[in-house]
Amino acid sequence: MAQSGFARIRSMRDQLSGSDEKIAGFILANPEEIRSLTIQGLANAVGLSTATISRFVKRVGFGSFREFSLSLAVATQSDDTVFGEIDEEDDTTEIVQKVFSGATNALEGTLSMINSDDWATATKWLVEARRVGLFGIGGSSIVALNGYHKLLRTPLDVEQHPDYDVQLMQAVRMRATDVAIVVSHSGRNHDTLTIARQLKNNGVKIIAITAYQQSELAKTADLVLASAAEEVNIRSESMSSLIAQITIMDSLFTLVGVQLGDKTQQVVDHIRTAIEGTRE
Repeated sequence: MAQSGFARIRSMRDQLSGSDEKIAGFILANPEEIRSLTIQGLANAVGLSTATISRFVKRVGFGSFREFSLSLAVATQSDDTVFGEIDEEDDTTEIVQKVFSGATNALEGTLSMINSDDWATATKWLVEARRVGLFGIGGSSIVALNGYHKLLRTPLDVEQHPDYDVQLMQAVRMRATDVAIVVSHSGRNHDTLTIARQLKNNGVKIIAITAYQQSELAKTADLVLASAAEEVNIRSESMSSLIAQITIMDSLFTLVGVQLGDKTQQVVDHIRTAIEGTRE
């Protein structure tokens, strides 16, 4: 099922400001009323122009107000917890369904948030880089390791290490001809920001993967590939965001691999041959 406007707004709420935040607040506070409002009616309700409403709708991933309005009309009550707000009373089936629902909607929301130009720019930077460094602390190191594991199958010169001190040393050694992929769900991790600032000082192009486009990491980066996620009561870090960020990394690997074509295939073939030699 396509992600409703309610779920899309909730997943992006922290990234909205000004008029967008005002519109989002009204919509989430008045779920029944909003279903019957025209674009002019919503504009009147929030005291803004229809042009502002139209821009908001496109920013949250819909082509038109009509498309946005239809997504609200078909949204069910269960969609209000589409990112998996798990209660103690939930049985096994309900818990699993909510976890899967959260993952599905994080992927759909993330896909709608990243435009084709940003994918193309990130791919170009990676292909042209002298070296690619992948950085992430804690849970984000899983995403960085996944990217390293995948990009090793391409001709790119890549490096990644889970230890913070080693990551900082790697950042010190990188230069303007390099590209760094820095991962942080919140974009506020102190150690991650220290690494990002070092990379920035060195003139390294930074691609940030984060769920918060207004975070300090996002503001430090040259390009942001944002993941959609909404925090839930049991999970201190969003598992949905982790899945979305791993998929962002997989997409980068695929885009790079396809662009480099035969060169990628040669690397993959050599790796397969080496791995097969370790098996009986």
